[in-house]
Amino acid sequence: MKAKWVVGISLVLGAVCPGLGAQCTTIQNGILVNSAGETLAVGYDRWGYNYQASMFNGKYCDSYRDASWCQAYKDVDLQMKWNDAWLSTSDCTGDGLLDRHHGFTSYLGSGAWLTNHQKGTYTYVDSRGKLKVAHWFYFVKIVAAPTGAVLTGGVWYDADGAEIGPEVWGEFAIIESVYNDPVFGATGLEFHSPLNSGLGTYGPQQN
Repeated sequence: MKAKWVVGISLVLGAVCPGLGAQCTTIQNGILVNSAGETLAVGYDRWGYNYQASMFNGKYCDSYRDASWCQAYKDVDLQMKWNDAWLSTSDCTGDGLLDRHHGFTSYLGSGAWLTNHQKGTYTYVDSRGKLKVAHWFYFVKIVAAPTGAVLTGGVWYDADGAEIGPEVWGEFAIIESVYNDPVFGATGLEFHSPLNSGLGTYGPQQN
């Protein structure tokens, strides 16, 4: 079976970006680092992160720098994509890290989003006793809850009471998930936000 965990970018949170007029340090300057103290560069790093392109391509455990707890999922393929509000390509605060949630004190209302694509295989014995290989696929869209949203019973609702989706990582909501695994009877859409599953719906709002 698939790992079925949503994955975030393994960097510590940045501070508030002061604005477009600020003097910012970019990845190309060669002095910014990640939470492990590794210097960021344009292109893919050894783990599969491409911070300049705002994406990750690699294995599930590599997104957590091969942490011991996720070794059971080390063969799972993972692709992540995110926007600037989730993690930018520059440091405007001077802390040496890439900034997050530009101009906002938290992710709420920032318009940040992230997508996960996961896929993998596993073996199983069919009804005739033959060993076979099953293929599974998982996709999920995650957005920062908008300004005025309310978290109730593990679900985010907008200011008008419309359901956005299940809470994940505190300030975020799942707005769509798709799971295909025919052996387990999963054949498509798991969840679709009753409000809207479009990433642009939850764009930056007035703070």
